[in-house]
Amino acid sequence: MYAILKGVRVLDLSTIVLGPYASQMLGDFGAEVIKIESPDGDLFRAVRPGRSAKMGAGYMNSNRNKRSITLNLKTEEGKQLFYKLAKTADVIVHNMRNKTALKLGIGYDDVKAHNPEIIYCGAQGFGEAGPLADAPAYDDIIQAASGFAHLNADAEGNPRYAPTIIADKVAAHQLAIAVLGGLVNKFRTGKGCFIETPMFEGLISFIMVEQLANQSFVPSEGGTGYERMNSPYRRPYPTRDGFIGLLPYSTKHWIAFFKLVNHPELTEWELVTDPVKRSANIDQLYAKIFEFTPSKTTDEWCELLGKTDIPHTRVNQLDYLLENEHLKAVGFFEEYEHPTEGTMRRIRSPFTIEGVEQSEDLPSPRLGEANESILKELGLETEAIRQLEAKGVICLNE
Repeated sequence: MYAILKGVRVLDLSTIVLGPYASQMLGDFGAEVIKIESPDGDLFRAVRPGRSAKMGAGYMNSNRNKRSITLNLKTEEGKQLFYKLAKTADVIVHNMRNKTALKLGIGYDDVKAHNPEIIYCGAQGFGEAGPLADAPAYDDIIQAASGFAHLNADAEGNPRYAPTIIADKVAAHQLAIAVLGGLVNKFRTGKGCFIETPMFEGLISFIMVEQLANQSFVPSEGGTGYERMNSPYRRPYPTRDGFIGLLPYSTKHWIAFFKLVNHPELTEWELVTDPVKRSANIDQLYAKIFEFTPSKTTDEWCELLGKTDIPHTRVNQLDYLLENEHLKAVGFFEEYEHPTEGTMRRIRSPFTIEGVEQSEDLPSPRLGEANESILKELGLETEAIRQLEAKGVICLNE
């Protein structure tokens, strides 16, 4: 972890992926992240694969650099302990519906009464001002509601979910950025704030950067949709023995490609030389690539294209990435010893930062692992902690 956010304390009440992935990024930047879980724990702990019941791989890949404490916020004792912790924090993050937070007594106004400078971030499914504010939401629901599943339709037009939890992870990045913005504001003004980063609006803003297209103009110049992205020919191209990712993008790239395939006459084609006409007719150009790529193997294409500046790549399977030469060179996959789960592999932070202090990452915590240490920091004695365990306010340390 890097020491950029050293001294910042984040209380993470979130579960599954959205909030935990966001707070892991903050932990990678050196924030002290305290993961507050119910005595049953984050639901994502149980998602398989895993070596033990509450330490699934997905959970471990989104919860490093944190300490875990359990609090039953439905009890008065748990709520009061949360308020004590809130007084020590700079940031609170959750991805529950706002009405749930209010019902538990941990809404923004509740927390602000104990810590006026708190940066309070809610990452629910839908924005609080709209009629869907109380609707339950998971990644699949947001992919469908946002238009993403339709955009990702198969060749027959059937909508499809992406085989990754894209709504959660896009919202996670937006949440992390929002927290950083809140911290800058706090350091500059001394004031806290309430930040809402809903999944629905977040994914739509992500999609519509290019897909708003003709609807960007008033009156409209046409429908939504970015032609290049939505072209049926925009996919890996078949080679003699597989597929290749290939993207001539600029005029220079297209001219180089048509020279490479021995069709110099196409270098004078107005769809090649005129960027505006090329953008409006990109389907025709992508279709041309399909005419040429089956003539050579993937290796042959990579060798030829390697002598040009045309962007290209082999189409990797996920398993192949573990042996990828580039990823090995940058140390992207790390092996480490987890105190309970044994030898593990993790993805390091994608950021590389020079000029700041760096220290070892903390392994993903067991449920309630830091109960005693954190509660003692709040002034509780061992006997009082045992009584909280007996009452079910916190879980027994596992």
